[in-house]
Amino acid sequence: MYARITPYKMKPGSQAAATKVMNALKDKIMALEGQQSFLNVSNDEDGTGYVISTTENEEVAPETAEKIKALWGAFSEFLVEQPTAHSYDVVADWRA
Repeated sequence: MYARITPYKMKPGSQAAATKVMNALKDKIMALEGQQSFLNVSNDEDGTGYVISTTENEEVAPETAEKIKALWGAFSEFLVEQPTAHSYDVVADWRA
């Protein structure tokens, strides 16, 4: 299992509107090739946040990368800058 962690910065105060967009895109997000889980955390006061996705795929296929870019594009009015994902090996995935 692999994780893609994407730090992002949104305009402060845009969390509610961006969450509506995210919820509308849930099916597309979860349909990404290899996607296993999706977690989004954010701080509405300063606009910082992280998307943490687990996936079966070590590498992101070019067509999947295009889909991810388009998904982030839906948030363009809220984003301060285009985010960059970082990939990691998952060494533990514990849940209560």
